[in-house]
Amino acid sequence: MEKRLTFAYGRTLVLTRAAYFGVLFAVTAFLLAISPSLPLLQVALLVAVLAITAFLFAASPLLTEHWLTRSRLILRQGWYFRAIIPFSEIQYLGPAEVGGPVLGVHRPLGQPTLYVTGGRTGLVVVRLSEPRRFWQSFGLSASEIVFDVAERDAFLRAFEERRNLLPPVEAEGADA
Repeated sequence: MEKRLTFAYGRTLVLTRAAYFGVLFAVTAFLLAISPSLPLLQVALLVAVLAITAFLFAASPLLTEHWLTRSRLILRQGWYFRAIIPFSEIQYLGPAEVGGPVLGVHRPLGQPTLYVTGGRTGLVVVRLSEPRRFWQSFGLSASEIVFDVAERDAFLRAFEERRNLLPPVEAEGADA
């Protein structure tokens, strides 16, 4: 059995952000073209900040996937969100019947649900045995996480298969 299974998530978020950054780059180029001479250092810094931000928030989600190990669920979205959830902390995992969540990492105020979505299809909900705080949602706690996977049925089968395995053997200490 493989140590780690990977599951891709929706790419709607990436396409939307790429379009926003494309428009932002076009507007910036237009404003720089019609403005009088600007110091080269300031223009270079502005372009560098825009390029780094675009890479972090639009391109990095293409480089990450959700992982399912023998004992943990690891949710990732780009380089800016990662949550490691041991199977022992999962109370329920199943299909989510949520209509049209906001894309990205989103935690609505007054609700115990954290959304980590890149698309609006293939949604899965994880109910945690105890609420956890996530720094990506400004430290707010969540007792449920809704995320998406491209192949929901395959993910749910793999999760049940791995949850029914014996837990991995862990050493008691350095000499064990």
